[in-house]
Parts: sequence; C-alpha cells; structure tokens
Amino acid sequence: MITIHIRRPQADRAARMPADSPLGRLGSMGFRHRKVVVVAWLLVLVLVTLAGRMAGSRFTTDLTGGNTQAQQAATFLRQNFPAQSGDVAQVVFQTKAALSSAVDRTRVNRTLASLASLPYVESVRGPYSPGSRQISTDGHIGYAIIQFTRSGAALPKAAINGVIGSAQAAAAPGFNVQLGGQLVESSEQPAFGTSEALGILAAILILLLAFGSVIAMLLPIATAIVTVATTFGVLDLLSHAMTVPSFAPELAALVGLGVGIDYALFVVTRFRSAIGSGADPHDAVVTAMASSGRAVIFAGTTVVLSLLGLFLLGLPFIYGAALGAILAVLLIMTASVTLLPAALGFAGTGIDRLRIIGRQRIHASTGATRGWWYTWSRLVQRHSLLAAVAALVALAVLALPFGSLRLAFTDAGTSPASYTSRQAFDLIAKGFGPGANGPLEVAVDLPRGHGQHVIAALRNDIAAQPDVAWVSPPQLNGPATAAVLAVVPRTSPQDARTTALVERLRASTVQRATAGTPVRALIGGQTAASIDISAVISARLALVVGFVITLSVLLLMAAFRSLLVPLISAALTLASVAAAYGVIVAVFQWGWLGSGIDNGTTAPVDPWIPLMLFALLFGFSMDYQVFLVSRIREQWLGGASDSDAVASGLAMSGRVITSAAAIMICVFAAFVLGDLRVLRVIGLGMAVAIFLDATVVRMIAMPAVLRLAARANWWFPQWMERVIPPLLPETTTAPAEGRGP
Repeated sequence: MITIHIRRPQADRAARMPADSPLGRLGSMGFRHRKVVVVAWLLVLVLVTLAGRMAGSRFTTDLTGGNTQAQQAATFLRQNFPAQSGDVAQVVFQTKAALSSAVDRTRVNRTLASLASLPYVESVRGPYSPGSRQISTDGHIGYAIIQFTRSGAALPKAAINGVIGSAQAAAAPGFNVQLGGQLVESSEQPAFGTSEALGILAAILILLLAFGSVIAMLLPIATAIVTVATTFGVLDLLSHAMTVPSFAPELAALVGLGVGIDYALFVVTRFRSAIGSGADPHDAVVTAMASSGRAVIFAGTTVVLSLLGLFLLGLPFIYGAALGAILAVLLIMTASVTLLPAALGFAGTGIDRLRIIGRQRIHASTGATRGWWYTWSRLVQRHSLLAAVAALVALAVLALPFGSLRLAFTDAGTSPASYTSRQAFDLIAKGFGPGANGPLEVAVDLPRGHGQHVIAALRNDIAAQPDVAWVSPPQLNGPATAAVLAVVPRTSPQDARTTALVERLRASTVQRATAGTPVRALIGGQTAASIDISAVISARLALVVGFVITLSVLLLMAAFRSLLVPLISAALTLASVAAAYGVIVAVFQWGWLGSGIDNGTTAPVDPWIPLMLFALLFGFSMDYQVFLVSRIREQWLGGASDSDAVASGLAMSGRVITSAAAIMICVFAAFVLGDLRVLRVIGLGMAVAIFLDATVVRMIAMPAVLRLAARANWWFPQWMERVIPPLLPETTTAPAEGRGP
C-alpha cells in the first residue's frame, strides 16, 4: 500500500492577508483614486472610439494563407494575368421573359455599362459575350462577372457597395437583380447590436435576481459595455495593419460580454459578502481583489493562453479573429482589477440600494450562503461514485454525434434567405447547377511557350471526370507562357464530392496529362483554397489542442499547487467540449432542430470553428473551475477537512457560478438568433458547453471526483514546487464550517 503524505501549507499568515497581496494593493489604489481611474477609462474609451471611427474599418474575410497549392496557383495567375488579379463578383439576372428578348437585353446591357464605369471596376463580362455560357438553358437566368482592379483589404468597401447599389437600382417587376461572390458576402453584415442587446437584457434580469439590487446589477453591465466598446475601436484600427475577418467584432462582443459580466459578477459578489460581514468599503474592495480578483486573473489568463494556441495554425484570418477575442479578455481583466474597484468605491455601502427583492441571508463569518447548495454538495459526496458515473455517461451520450463531424467551409447557400448573396447563389445553382457557384481554376505554366497539346489533353481528361460539368477553353496570356482553365463541378463548393474531385484531379488527372513534359498545372480557385485551408487546419489540430491543454494544466498547477486537480479539470472540460461538439453536429449538420436555426440548409462545420470553440470553451470552462476550486482550496488552507472544504466551497460558489453561467448562456444563445451562421454555431456550442460545464461538470462530476480523491487532491511533489512557481500569493480565511467539522 502506497501512502501519500499531504502537507497543508503553513506559511506566515500575515504574508497571506488580502492587504499584502499585489491585487489587494491594486484594489486599494483603485479605491483611493477612483475618480482618476474612472476618468482615465472614459478618456481611453472616447479616444479609441474616435480614432476607430476616423480611420474606418477594413475588415475582410480572406481565407488564404500557407503555401498551399491553391495559394501557389493564385500567385501564379496574379503574375501572369495582372488584369485579372483583383477580386470578382457576380451580377445575376432573372427575367420573366427570356433574356434574349430585346427589352431585357437592353436592360442588362444598360446595367452592365453603368457598372463598368464605376471606380475600381476593371471589366465586366456579360451573359451575351461569345462563348460565355452565362445564360441558363431555359433562358430566364443569366449572370455577369465583374472583375475588380484590387483584391482583399486593398479594395475599398465603398467600391463594393457602389456596385451593389448600382446593380440593384436596375431591378424592376419581372427583372430581378441579385449579386453574389465572396466580396458581396463580406459586405452583408448583420445589423449590429440586436444579439448584443438581447444578451445584455437577459444578463440584467439574471443579475437582478442574483443581487436583488439595481446598483449591484449595473456595475457588471457597465464594466462589460465599456470594455467591449473599447475593443471595437481597437479592432477598427487593427484592421488596417492585419487581416481581421468581418465577423471579428461580433465574436469579440460575444466573448467580451460573456466574460466581462461574469468576472465583474464574481468580484461584486465577494465585495457584498465582505460588506455583509461588517467590513468597511475599502477593506471589502481589498478582500474582493485579493480573492476573486486573483481568480479573475487566472481565469482570464487561461482564456488568453487558450486563444494563443490558434496562432499555431499559421492562417492570417484566424490571427485577426483570435486577437479580437484576446483583446476583449485582456481589457476585461484590466477593467476588473482597476475600473471595477473604483466603481465599488463610489457604490460603497450603498451597493444594495434600489433593492427590488429581499437579500438572501449571508453567513456572518465567511459569506457562505447556508441552504440548498451546501445540502446538494453533501448529497453528491454521499453518492460520489454514482454521481461521477452518471455525469460522465450523460456527457458521453451527447458527444456521440461528434464522430460524424465533417469539416468544410460553408458557402453562401447557408446565408439567410434575405441576403442578396444567398439569392444569387440559389439562382446560379438553379440555372447552371450547384457547381457553378464555385468553379475551379487550373493554372498552367508553359515553359518556353510550348505545351498547347498538353493543355488540350489536360482539358479532355478533366472533362471526362464524372463530377465535372464543364471545362472552359484555355485562356492564354500575351507571351503564351501561361494558361488558365475554368472547371465547373457538378456539386456545390461545400459538397464532399467536390473535395474528392479536387483531390483526384491533383493526384492523378493532372499528373497523367503533364507526365514527361515541363508543363506544370495547379488546381486553384476559391473552392480549392477552402479545401486546402481545411486540410491545413486538420493537420494542426492535435498541435493546437495539446498546446491549450498543456498551458492550462500548468497554469492551474501554479494556481492551486496541485497535480491531480488540474488533470481532473482538463479531462472533465474535454468531456463537456466533446458533448458541445456533438450537439453542434446534430443541429447544424443533421438538422435536428429544423430549418430555422441553420437558415434552411444543413451543411458541414467550418473547419476553424471547432478550434476556436475549443480554445474559448476550454478557457471559459476553466473559469468556473478556478472560482470553484479557489473557494475549496481557500477553505482547506484555513483548516477545513477535505470533505468540509468541498462542501463549503460549493456552498459559497454554487449560486454565483450558476448565475454567471446563466448569464453566459443567455449572451451566447442570443447570437443563435443572429444572421451569421458561424456565430450561430459558436453561440450554440458555447451555450451548450457552459450549461453542461456549470451543471453536470462543476456541480456534479467535480465535487464527486474531489470527494473520491480525498486528500490526494492537494498532493504536489516537491520537485514541482521548485519547477512551477506560484504566480500570485494565496489568501486564507477561516473554514466555513465553524471551527470544526
């Protein structure tokens, strides 16, 4: 039998008092200089917002990066066909009469002539161009291709909006005009503020129920709004220096509102607890900062470290999305330990003014709420093995659909039906087949101007493939050193058969046609680029997951001086994340909740979403772990037994964790009601994961497992004490169970 000896730390208690901790001193400074702190934050908010408004935003969803074959093809075509190096958009016409009629022909040509004269438009290839194949067989649907002079962030938004406005102005009864393409998709952003307003409204109601006081409710809301608004201004400025996707502000708002309200909730709760125990406002702020402020720093750092793992992907558009979320969390952390103590200083003992419901009785010595949570903890500990098994089985059942997850970038067919890009996509699919929305480009390098016979053989071989609808004649550059072929698949860009076609063309068809010749052919285009990026993300999935888990476990070891607790936390968090993935697959890939939530069409999951979700969920789940285990360890350091520490820690944190989780769930669920599918997927995944984490994991599985592990929870080998230094000193309180069990 192996006996593990656990040494309860017995360092000098004075060194652990709240006033002696760095965060306690910071809270004291914020309290004493509260006017300066508040004015400084408001000044930063105004200056950053003004700077962002004056500079404007240059958000772009550029899904390129890495040295993929599609990226090589794009670079080759830009060099050899400079007139076609800019982005493109489609103008789709649907007429009641045939497009060949004189009236509609005149309307189309007049519309295209007005578009050709707009700034940044290089050329317009209309449906009547020789050999264009841009009129459907029934003659009622046709489209034109607009070639811009620039691409990506170099193309001003005004140019795109000008084309959209000019084209749609030509629409008339019996003459439908819609616009499609990635440029148009990027310009169709949802009305900002609807999802955020719903989330804030839900948070207000939950905070009122949790605090019963308007003043206490306003502080977390105000802190979150100030920091999220500041993040928007910073993102506007950053979009001029790096690739920031168009959904980055909404993602930052989703993250910022969730963690901002949550972190402030924990600090305000601890402040009220100290006030209720008889402390003066200054000492209450110091206590809240030294305890809950410490938990906020660790929790926020875990989220930031998790998001940093996304930089291992090497994809610029992921950098922008991750950096926006990181900035939101960093600003929230900063505000929680500076702006919030100052605001608490103004509130003081009036924190419970404007009360709307009675305040729950708080235990005088410790702030522990006597009642249901304490009883629940004791019940879980009495049936710890059964509770742990039941929780894990529930998570495993929800995670079952995860095995059917398919990763692929979704197309405009998943956008809301009201968007012009969705209507253009549907019209092209109806008139020309779904593959016409995502043609492939075959870039052919012809050394010394030779190899036209190879191009002919290549075109014939590609056209013979079963999933190819049509291959265009080759287009040569001036010196005849390069050629490009357009390949229209029979299936949509997000279809698994399209992915298989690209892989087959690269692996066999192209190789066979160019074998023994100096000719080199590359499969490119937006569809191929999306497939390549999916492969890059999939190949680096294990690296990112390992990075996030390792850093999170090390951080928790530094926080709790425990080997087992961080490992248990990581394992249970992985289980809740897998369950959230399972729900996402069932809803968005299988369509279990009907057509409303997925905009009327099921589709695979964008490959970057699971990694973004993993980083966010792992960080957020660790938030609750930090707050729960901080309370448990605080009681254990104060002399409580292992069982009593778990019961008291859950009793003191259960209600606030549940309130915080309810706020996060409402904020994230509000984004499910928005227009952007990517934010719907992220919002639902995070809402489900937070619900499972705050209920099944933190309230059932974690107390049960901690009870089963008993004193082994706080075992920390001596060599780890030397290798992993504590980051912030711990503070102790008397155990909540009185002075004995």
